[in-house]
Amino acid sequence: MTDQKWAHHSVAERQAAGREARKSAPRTSHGAWKPASDRPDPLALLRAQDENRVADLVPIRWGRMSASPFTFYRGSAVLMAADLAPMTRTGLDVQLCGDAHVANFGLYGSPERELLFDVNDFDETLPGPFEWDLKRLAASFVLASRENGFDEDVARETALAAVRSYREHMTAYAEMHELDVWYSRVVADDLLEMARASRAAKATSGSVDKAGIKWTEKNLAKTRGRDSLQAAGKLTEVVDGVRRIVDQPPLVMHMEGLQDAALIQGLFDQYKRTLADDRRTLLDRFDIVDVARKVVGVGSVGTRCFIGLLLGRDLDDPLFLQVKEAGPSVLEPYLGRSRFTHAGHRVVAGQRLMQAASDIFLGWMTGKPEGRQFYWRQLRDMKGSLDTALLRPPGMEILATLCGWTLARGHARSGRRVAIASYLGVSGRFDEAIADFAQAYANQAEKDYAALLKAIKQGKIPVESGV
Repeated sequence: MTDQKWAHHSVAERQAAGREARKSAPRTSHGAWKPASDRPDPLALLRAQDENRVADLVPIRWGRMSASPFTFYRGSAVLMAADLAPMTRTGLDVQLCGDAHVANFGLYGSPERELLFDVNDFDETLPGPFEWDLKRLAASFVLASRENGFDEDVARETALAAVRSYREHMTAYAEMHELDVWYSRVVADDLLEMARASRAAKATSGSVDKAGIKWTEKNLAKTRGRDSLQAAGKLTEVVDGVRRIVDQPPLVMHMEGLQDAALIQGLFDQYKRTLADDRRTLLDRFDIVDVARKVVGVGSVGTRCFIGLLLGRDLDDPLFLQVKEAGPSVLEPYLGRSRFTHAGHRVVAGQRLMQAASDIFLGWMTGKPEGRQFYWRQLRDMKGSLDTALLRPPGMEILATLCGWTLARGHARSGRRVAIASYLGVSGRFDEAIADFAQAYANQAEKDYAALLKAIKQGKIPVESGV
């Protein structure tokens, strides 16, 4: 994050600091990946996380991670944090997402009802070296491309596209005024414009992806319709004039202890105290009427996650809030403890700092009686993701470019963007190095995934697939 001692240095001094960082962390040094001789057993690191999770959900977590090397990678942020820790660091810190793989970028609605594209998962957010997010992002594109059957040249090019976009946009942000950086945002129409520009560029070659353009337009329209009322149609039913969440075991279930109205209201009131006055006033117009456990994600499966159904003026005025357990970031053993004593507060603060605009209902609370920490947000608010499995190479490259841009914007808000831009330079030297790393680390992820499949086959890890 922003180092106060640099706040009022001249642009020339900030640029010099970026060039100086090349001495201790040459740009080409980022291309090397070789597992440390004392590298922890990857499955042991991952299984250690199970100790604090809901036991009956752990097999679902492993089932989801066993689907492919890419899904394994999505659920193994703790492993990559350990692998990045011994590597050379630039010392140019930003607010990290902490788990910046491609599936953690997506669409959502701003408070002004504009459809934005941004990072959308912050469970591991923490200040740290900017390159950690970029390496995780680039490797995820290699794995996603391989999963789609793209050849290795295409996989590398998608990683390069993400890094190149990051570097070029960081250079642009280094030239911008502070408020202009803060107000910068990536909107859904940027995605559509990039897709149309790609179509125009390929028109003469006959390789126009018209289906991709139509799919993008259709997906954006669908995303705009994803709200609490739409969620209510899928997750609830009205019986005898009462709207309640429908059990869909094991993914959505009412649990014993969640039906104590006084307890739930007390937790809800505690959460509301973390909100701004106007948001509290808005929530006072809703009543919380039902709560259930809901399984989400890949790496998050097994952590305690719930949904709360609230009603406003009538049965057709629902609001769904998600209540998600927050623990220490997987980065903390290597980057130091968060300055926030409450893990939910850490997640909310990191999200607000990185995103162009954030959910108005972001807040946190401590559960009872166990004292577990949670953060709250809307379950659906024009939220949508781009399914990488459906993309062809041109679409994957567009998505990589968009993610690199978005990550640069998030980092520019919190870090020394002039120094980072100076460090990156104008050549493709850094880009090529990160692409080298991405391919090598994707190979490592595939090896770790193979070890998981072997352990499953030997009966060492319980798995529930297809859930």
